[in-house]
Amino acid sequence: MEASTSKSILSSVVATTTSEAIEVGNAEKITLTFTASAISTGNGVFTVTGSIDGTNYVALNTLIDNVTNTNAQNLTRVSSCTLSSNISKIYAIDLEKFGYKFIKVTATRTTDGAYSCSCLLEY
Repeated sequence: MEASTSKSILSSVVATTTSEAIEVGNAEKITLTFTASAISTGNGVFTVTGSIDGTNYVALNTLIDNVTNTNAQNLTRVSSCTLSSNISKIYAIDLEKFGYKFIKVTATRTTDGAYSCSCLLEY
């Protein structure tokens, strides 16, 4: 990999929000950090959609969770990340089997809290 770039996708949103399209077409790795703050009783759910044409977006079930696996286990792929406390979690998007030109991130707020997402694109 020759270069990388970091992007802020969502910044302390306090209502359900979908990001603008992020161009990821030449990325070899995509890593996302989801962050929640100011939560007292609620939670937020992050989801990601992907597109190969910039028009039609499909929900991704290929977020690789940063959980512990044994050597005999496969990577854990999920469709969303729920944060119920003031915490950050990191996920990768599976680019071994899938490719996307664009992604969008949605933070769905239930009761309270502020939600952010940043990404690292490695080329």
